[in-house]
Amino acid sequence: MGSSSFVELVASVVRAIPKGTTLSYAGVALRANKPGGARQVVKALHALTGVPWWRVIKSDGTIAKEMVGKQAPRLRKEGLLVVGRRVKQSRP
Repeated sequence: MGSSSFVELVASVVRAIPKGTTLSYAGVALRANKPGGARQVVKALHALTGVPWWRVIKSDGTIAKEMVGKQAPRLRKEGLLVVGRRVKQSRP
């Protein structure tokens, strides 16, 4: 599978994340058939436009330091509680 196919898979996975929820970079990688590919997901997200990138967070439930200023407001707008860098989402 070429890198452009992986980028397309990442786009598809990220578009499928429901509003008001998040998925980890590792979770996106797993669903894009690249277990252990969290860093490649980050690279793919940089190459994409028009996807809800703000719904992808670190596996520990936090937002990356360098992204918190842009990402936290978007997550809050979708109804998620963000305390510091930690995202708290309710489970149905």
